[in-house]
Amino acid sequence: MIFREKNRLNILICVKVVPDSETIVKIAPDGKNIEETNVRFAVNPYDEYALEAGVQLKEKFGGEVTVISVGDENAAGVIKKCLPVGADKAIHLVAPNSRMMDALSIARILSDEVSNHPFDIIFCGKTTIDDQNGLVGELLGSLLNIPVISAASQFSIEGERAVASRDVDGTKEIVECALPCLITAEKGLTKPRYPSLREIMLAKKKQIESKTVISSEPILYVLGMEYPPNRPSGKIIGEGISAVPELIRLLREEAKIL
Repeated sequence: MIFREKNRLNILICVKVVPDSETIVKIAPDGKNIEETNVRFAVNPYDEYALEAGVQLKEKFGGEVTVISVGDENAAGVIKKCLPVGADKAIHLVAPNSRMMDALSIARILSDEVSNHPFDIIFCGKTTIDDQNGLVGELLGSLLNIPVISAASQFSIEGERAVASRDVDGTKEIVECALPCLITAEKGLTKPRYPSLREIMLAKKKQIESKTVISSEPILYVLGMEYPPNRPSGKIIGEGISAVPELIRLLREEAKIL
């Protein structure tokens, strides 16, 4: 049941564990996944913006922040890092084959869990840096039949409504909707905080609830992965002003940008 408690916000944050942006990723022998050995994992950066937005709302209005994540058994250690920065509790929906799931399968699992919790607002990252599908938030909102504001770069709650700003083609689009709603966070919505030593110690008392989930048959399959082609080597066309005509010719005839 979805409801809003008086003077208290129930905030849910959906996060995904992804390979750290600085780690070297290799394709697995089956050609359909990544080789996870020696890969460092982290919370998806866009989800960190979402988490910080939720924590700031809790600090302003009071309430509780719950992190929910679908991932394999190894994701728990990364999910736990959400607790020192302000999340009150975390729910790990354990799905051994989560990396092979399509966005709709993930959204359905999240929807089944979220439907068991009272909430006023859900935050997700705009996209994830591993598969870049950017669909889970919108699909989740649709399954829950609540308004969705995507790619929010600014956000506030005014009365019983959510107000957000979106960057659209060099302009600002201001949108609003009723609560409960779902917001997907754009880069810059917030600046994620670093936890203090005290917060890290207090977070050790917080627990992660783990639930094993069974997903339905996926509707989207990864047929294979390939490395991007090597960049062509640079070309030296001369020096000084005498090289300008040749540069213009190459930009026009080869690069096709003039």
